[in-house]
Amino acid sequence: MTSPEERAEFRDFVRRAHPDRGGDPAAFVAGLAELRNRQARSRERRPDPRFDAPVVGGDPPRGLRARLDRLRYRKERKRRIQ
Repeated sequence: MTSPEERAEFRDFVRRAHPDRGGDPAAFVAGLAELRNRQARSRERRPDPRFDAPVVGGDPPRGLRARLDRLRYRKERKRRIQ
């Protein structure tokens, strides 16, 4: 994942150097390659924190428990029509 500063730098470069906006196509391709290489190197140094947490989950309730949960939900929910 990239930081907000890296994303801002990328967007700024694209705005300045894009060929549709008058930039040089060769310089644009080279700049994109450099920015992507820099992002890949920063990802190698900084592991993604999303995958450090344990996986938590479970089966949804079934049988009588599920039916009671649905009845409680329907009884307590806000009515749409008054």
